[in-house]
Amino acid sequence: MAGSETARQLTSRACASTKTKRVLRTIRKAEYAELIALFFLQGAAMSMWLVPLSTVLDAHGLHAIKPLAFATTAVAAFVSPLIFGAMADRQASPVIVMRGLSLATAAGMALASTAIKLGWSPWLVLLLIQLHALCSSPTFSIASTIVFARLADGQKEFGPIRAMMTLGWMAGCWVVSALGADTSPLAGYSGAVMWSLAAAFTFFLPELETPVLAAHLSWHERLGLDALTLLKNPDHRVVFITSALFWIPLAAFYPYAPPQLRQLGFQHTSAWMTLGQVTEVIAMFSLGGLLLKWRLKWIFACGLGFGVLRFALNAVNGKAWVLAGVLLHGCSYTLVTITAQIYLDQRVDVTWRARAQALLTLMNSGFGNLLGYLGTGWWFSGCTDPSGTNWSLFWGGLAAVVVLVMAYFLMAYHGVGSGFLRSKESSDRDPAAG
Repeated sequence: MAGSETARQLTSRACASTKTKRVLRTIRKAEYAELIALFFLQGAAMSMWLVPLSTVLDAHGLHAIKPLAFATTAVAAFVSPLIFGAMADRQASPVIVMRGLSLATAAGMALASTAIKLGWSPWLVLLLIQLHALCSSPTFSIASTIVFARLADGQKEFGPIRAMMTLGWMAGCWVVSALGADTSPLAGYSGAVMWSLAAAFTFFLPELETPVLAAHLSWHERLGLDALTLLKNPDHRVVFITSALFWIPLAAFYPYAPPQLRQLGFQHTSAWMTLGQVTEVIAMFSLGGLLLKWRLKWIFACGLGFGVLRFALNAVNGKAWVLAGVLLHGCSYTLVTITAQIYLDQRVDVTWRARAQALLTLMNSGFGNLLGYLGTGWWFSGCTDPSGTNWSLFWGGLAAVVVLVMAYFLMAYHGVGSGFLRSKESSDRDPAAG
């Protein structure tokens, strides 16, 4: 009996120790509404700025700074996600970090919109847009951290909840058009209001537990650069690199698919482009089932295969073919990028959760977008002459790039068998152990 009692006491202590190291998990189904609202508000706020930005700058004589304005997101992705990811892991609850970033993003967006409206110097406008980007860049990874921490089973539940951000993105676009603000700074002011609502909403979210602040943190740790330790694990490294490489040709989709649609006679190209969001939502709702049945390797390969097919269909340069390519965009994006997020939540230790998502943001939005904007812009110029653009060559070349990315992933990724292995029970593990 004594031995049995001792065993029970040890088991109880072990369970208590485990619970103190784990973050808050979902305990009521009603809490899903909070996570849905968080993603929906963020998606709407982001689209109200990014989608009309190009036409707003054109309408106010700022066409010359457009490439630099869009590049601010890539520059910001190299700086702020890791810093605020490290803060959310070590120094403050992710909910508090999200609240501060949302307020700062709202202020930055309002200032940039005011500068555009009042005709301030283009370089001052660009500086304020960069300030906004620095504040908004970490918000996606921090919001994802909050959501993952509240879910009992991220691989089944994250996809449908993440789909709410896509629906929010679409709703934000519709609100901007309903307000007649497609070429007006009013779009930015509307986005600032939405970010303020997102900040206010965080007061209704329970704060997540954070590990005790380690003493004498080095500058390397405070900047979040220790997240690079995750790249020591071969499979982690392949997932990060594959996702970043995939984002290089992905960067061509929104800048160059709408002009092709216009050349083919389509009007309201922004509405036609939302076909990609429709299949994105469908894919996200299907992702949980796929993760339970398929190995990660084949889900990634399927997403990359859809990417090849998407660009190949655009290369045919016919109305139905291009629309089919747009339609496949959502499937391809979801099965690569969202699967990568879920992979990190499942395979990386809980005490590194925010930094892991931040590093993915850096790889995708930083390296991927920057190389993508520059590289696809160069490739587009090479495929264009006074007679027009050779769309078959342009999209065909990008399809070939995705084929190479898929070949790299299939050869380099090994995995650990079917399905996911949860690795959140101990915070003492090597973060790269997977």
